[in-house]
Amino acid sequence: MVVVKAVSGKIILDSRKEKTILVSIETNAGNFSASAPMGKSRGKHETKPYKNTIEDDVKRLNEFNGYFSKEIIDKFDDLRRIEDIVDGHLGGNTTFALESAILKALAKEQKKEVWQLINQDADKFPRLVGNCIGGGEHSEVDGKKPDFQEFLLVPDTHDVAKAFEMMKEAKEKAKSLLEQADKKFKGRKNDENAWVTSLTDKEVFDIMDELGMPFGTDVASSTFFQRKKYVYNNPMFKRNDEEQLGYISNMISNYKLFYVEDPFDEDDFGNFAKLHEKFPDSLIVGDDLTTTNYKRLKEAIKEKSINALIVKPNQIGFLSEVKRVVELAKENGIKMVFSHRSGETEENILADLAFGFGADFMKSGITGKVREAKIKRMIEIQKSLKK
Repeated sequence: MVVVKAVSGKIILDSRKEKTILVSIETNAGNFSASAPMGKSRGKHETKPYKNTIEDDVKRLNEFNGYFSKEIIDKFDDLRRIEDIVDGHLGGNTTFALESAILKALAKEQKKEVWQLINQDADKFPRLVGNCIGGGEHSEVDGKKPDFQEFLLVPDTHDVAKAFEMMKEAKEKAKSLLEQADKKFKGRKNDENAWVTSLTDKEVFDIMDELGMPFGTDVASSTFFQRKKYVYNNPMFKRNDEEQLGYISNMISNYKLFYVEDPFDEDDFGNFAKLHEKFPDSLIVGDDLTTTNYKRLKEAIKEKSINALIVKPNQIGFLSEVKRVVELAKENGIKMVFSHRSGETEENILADLAFGFGADFMKSGITGKVREAKIKRMIEIQKSLKK
């Protein structure tokens, strides 16, 4: 069992050099810490990262010391006791980091890995999803850029180390192709360490099509949905709902897109459903639509809007809620994509959560220290089970 004797929070910088939180705890099993990532294009239905500000959360966290010491944590589900104490007082980033640190302590005390606290018998390894070329809000440029936010590689293998190497090789090939196709290409990388380009969405898909593996996109359409129109800048064009459906449909048909995330606005369950019905063999993925939220996933299932969803633990904050979402997804045949955020830290617990909960995919980038930390942890888990 684990008893949290003391807790503290401090502000650190994420991979974008922006503020995020690190939570440290003192327990009978030793001292442990965990940090939270921070998204840039956040869905409006996400839990707030901090109750008011990060500074307030750090201050509030320090006030809970006496309360935590009364609770005994002996298994994953005991996290509910901690959640009952902090509910309404802390934001999603803070609660996620706090619970992650507690899981690390419990794993150490029980001589287990974190993933074993979730499912001792876990054996399914997720396929990797990696951001190769970027656009949208993740890519800050002076001139043109793709309107879609991410152009993603999805190697068709559950061998994590092999998938990692395949993505790295494909990303280097993409660089060579970008140098030929984009005169303005400077080899720059964006928030998620993906290549920055001035090409259009279609021109990027032409490049992705040459990389030799399944691929897809995060449209992040809510970021450019204004006054009931999808406002494109490269090239400039405004599309209504029907035109957006036609445009995305053409992209899926022409490029055999395997993965399509957030192709419509975050409240448009209906057009998600139309696309899903039209392309049942592609992954139609909800992120801003579902925000790791049980009620929103239930609505998406009812409307038949998606066949896959993004799971971002800090998007909902409480790991008990992540478990509820996972169970609902599994009951309804919805594929799960456990995902990093654009502003990341070297925290690697995402891999344990993804493996423990039986994720079908893990989206964690391709290169860069904070992205590779998650992939390397998953490789470590896979190697340990092959022994």
